[in-house]
Amino acid sequence: MKTSHVLLLISAALGWAGQAVAQQPAPEPKTVYQQAMDAAEAAYDAAKARCDAVAGVPHEICVADAKAARVRVEEEAGAAYKNTLAAYTQARMRIASAYYERDKTRCGAALGNDREVCQRQAKATLVASQADARADRKAIEARLEAQDARIDAEYRVALQKCDAFAGDVKEGCVSTTRTAYGK
Repeated sequence: MKTSHVLLLISAALGWAGQAVAQQPAPEPKTVYQQAMDAAEAAYDAAKARCDAVAGVPHEICVADAKAARVRVEEEAGAAYKNTLAAYTQARMRIASAYYERDKTRCGAALGNDREVCQRQAKATLVASQADARADRKAIEARLEAQDARIDAEYRVALQKCDAFAGDVKEGCVSTTRTAYGK
């Protein structure tokens, strides 16, 4: 019997704690963006310091990895801050370019045919990533356009239903419909 009371008290306490966490306001988007940019810079500086411990080609590869990681964090933060489809697409393109630069640096360690194959692979990966970003953008735009067309059709049907009424009831129906559909 005591065990059930203890479990009940624990679950109630967890419920109250969950509400307290849920009620905290979300941080400002600009603050989140600035924190991400600061974190990216700090991570880059730390990675670059680790890279200074090695020399030659491994150093170049290490620095290229650090730069690509910084670009990824910065671009994702910028896209989240702007919160537009164009910003997300542009971020994906820039991230792909940063990874391409990193891969080109990695290819510098190879010799002969291996280097050529590596460079072509890096270019193919860049082209594929950029094509995916453009295709995703077009798909999202098409989905949004279809959604707008569907909502517009539903609005017209709702207005047509209001034609069954007359006078003040019809005006109220039309007003409610326009408010519901944001027109």
